[in-house]
Amino acid sequence: MLKDHAIIFDLDGTLLDTLDDLTASVNAAMAACGLPPHSRDEVRNFVGNGVMRLIERCVEGGQQNPQFKKAYGTFRLHYATHCQEQTAPYEGIIQLLGKLRIQGVPVAVVSNKFDAAVKKLCDAYFSGLIPVAIGEKDGINKKPAPDTVLAALKQLKMPVESAIYVGDSEVDIQTAHNAGTGLISVCWGFKSREFLTENGAVKIAETPGQLYQLLVETAAEMEKTGA
Repeated sequence: MLKDHAIIFDLDGTLLDTLDDLTASVNAAMAACGLPPHSRDEVRNFVGNGVMRLIERCVEGGQQNPQFKKAYGTFRLHYATHCQEQTAPYEGIIQLLGKLRIQGVPVAVVSNKFDAAVKKLCDAYFSGLIPVAIGEKDGINKKPAPDTVLAALKQLKMPVESAIYVGDSEVDIQTAHNAGTGLISVCWGFKSREFLTENGAVKIAETPGQLYQLLVETAAEMEKTGA
């Protein structure tokens, strides 16, 4: 049964469409440093490996650029204040999470976004629906390392063998592999179906409704094989 399996969700591009707020904060940081702005599509391609890597990709020369530290700090301050202005759950996500909640399915979010922002966004958009939310912070390796997934499962008191990971990027595919969980990818977020397939995705949901069906099917498969 699905309630015997922990569902671990990525956040950006999976549950929340955060791209416009991320782009706004990137360009606020670029403007503060006298650097050229980036388009929405450029930022879409830069996200997934945490804030520091995002700013490295946005600033020519990365951390070797004298403006890097200022850009990084400005982004964090701006995003902490403005992260809810254009962000919203994808259509059908609230209904999906509500259905899982009613069925008693343990769920969590793990993200490479900094921890304070992850908790703030989950509290704002998913209050009562996601009991565990973990982001980037000192002392825990970010995805694709399995650390945040394993930490979330520990808080949920669920074994890794029970877990199904849901995400929208190649980083999420690698994370599920490294953690030893089941995996379902979604293509409504930051990466296309073609990109996900090229990076090893096998099960890909196009809608939250289809995701629910794949979760049920995957749980049944895992139980049949003893995984």
